[in-house]
Amino acid sequence: MFELKKVVSSLLMPLPAMLILGFLGLALIMFTARRRLGCMVILTSLCGIFLVSFQPFSSRVLMPLERQYTAFLTTAESIDYVMVLGSGHVVDDAIPPTSELSRSSLMRLNEGIRIMRMYPGTKLILSGYSGGTEVSHARMMAKVALALGVPKPDIVLLETAKDTWEEARQAAAFVNTKKLVLVTSASHMARAMSEFESAGLNPIPAPTNYLAQKNVEQFWQKYAPRAVYLEQTEKYWHEQMGLIWKSLRDWVSEEQFEPVDINVSDLTGGDDNELVLPE
Repeated sequence: MFELKKVVSSLLMPLPAMLILGFLGLALIMFTARRRLGCMVILTSLCGIFLVSFQPFSSRVLMPLERQYTAFLTTAESIDYVMVLGSGHVVDDAIPPTSELSRSSLMRLNEGIRIMRMYPGTKLILSGYSGGTEVSHARMMAKVALALGVPKPDIVLLETAKDTWEEARQAAAFVNTKKLVLVTSASHMARAMSEFESAGLNPIPAPTNYLAQKNVEQFWQKYAPRAVYLEQTEKYWHEQMGLIWKSLRDWVSEEQFEPVDINVSDLTGGDDNELVLPE
C-alpha cells in the first residue's frame, strides 16, 4: 500500500500530470482525427506548466500553508527531545555527508541541532527508513549530526518509519509524556502536527525550510517561469494530497490508533548509549 501510494502521488504531481496531459494531446494529433482537441489538450498542458512555475501563483498558494506556525525562537518550558522528521538522502562516499542529505533534510537537521543546543541535556530524535538504500535516513542524518558536534549518546534513531503517520506513532511510544519539539519543513508542519496530535502527543512546532516569499522585487525572477517556483507548487500539492490521504485513511479505519510499543535498543542498533554508524 505504501509503494502504491507513492507511485500514484508521484504521477499526480503538477509536472508529471501536465506532461502526461501533453503526451495525451500529442497522441490525439498523431493517431486520431481529433487534431483540434489534441491541440487544445497540448495548449492546456503548456499553460499548466507555465502556471505552476510562475512565482505569483506558487508563492500565493504555498505561503499560507507555510505560515500557519511561527518559527521556533525560545520557550520557558523545559525540553526533553527535539525530533527531526526525515526527508530523503543518497549514499555516495565520493561526496561530503552534508551533500548526501536532501536540501530540506539538511535544513531540518540544522534547525534541530540549533534548538537542541539551546537546551542542554536535550536528546535529538532522528527518523526515516532506508528508502531503497543500504543506510537508513535516520542513520545518515546521525552521521551529519556527529560531524557537526552532536554527542553520540544524545542521538536516538527511529529507522523504520516510512511516513509521518509511522513517525508519529513511534515517537509517541518512545517520548510518552515528555516534552517534544517537532522539526520539519514549514509546508509539512500542519500535517505533521495533526498526525502527532492524533497519536497523543502535543509537540512544540519548529518549522523550517521556508520557500515562499512575497517580496520578490526583480521582475525577471518574479515573472519568468523557474524550477524553484515549480518546487513551491509541488510542495503545496504534495501536502494537499497528504491531507486527502489522511482523511481517507481515517474514514476507512474509523478507529483510534494506540501508540505502538518500541524498544529503544532496536532503534539504535545497539545498547541505549551506543549509536552504530556506517564507516
